[in-house]
Amino acid sequence: MSENESPSPSAVQASREVRAVISRLRRRILKASEVEDLTLSQSSVLARLSDQGGVTASELAATEGVRHQSMTATVTALASMGLVARHPDPDDGRRLLITLTAEGVRRVEEGRQVRTEWLAARLQARCTEEERQAVIASMAVLQRLTRD
Repeated sequence: MSENESPSPSAVQASREVRAVISRLRRRILKASEVEDLTLSQSSVLARLSDQGGVTASELAATEGVRHQSMTATVTALASMGLVARHPDPDDGRRLLITLTAEGVRRVEEGRQVRTEWLAARLQARCTEEERQAVIASMAVLQRLTRD
């Protein structure tokens, strides 16, 4: 598609529907594994640390799109719950790296397991095998859209 060419009506409709469904599905999945003592931002930081590990509060703030002060408060709360620890950066002792504790790793893994089980149960109960296979095929198409 050239710069001056508009997307087809089907591309616009698909875009709207995919965004709406993903947004609702994300909220439902997160609600399924809601932990009463964690906020959404705290859960997001734990998940990010699980994927990256050993990052600074500034790096977390930039990745999460929040102010450094807000991230510091989030990290302090997680540290007080024993879910993250701060360690001096071996390359620059002035910086603190934030990592998950063993309890933090356990909580992240437990949350992922609960979310996987919730969605698998819904797919099993509400979809036919053919529909589940269509979902798998659709995910391959959406995955292709995320590659640069």
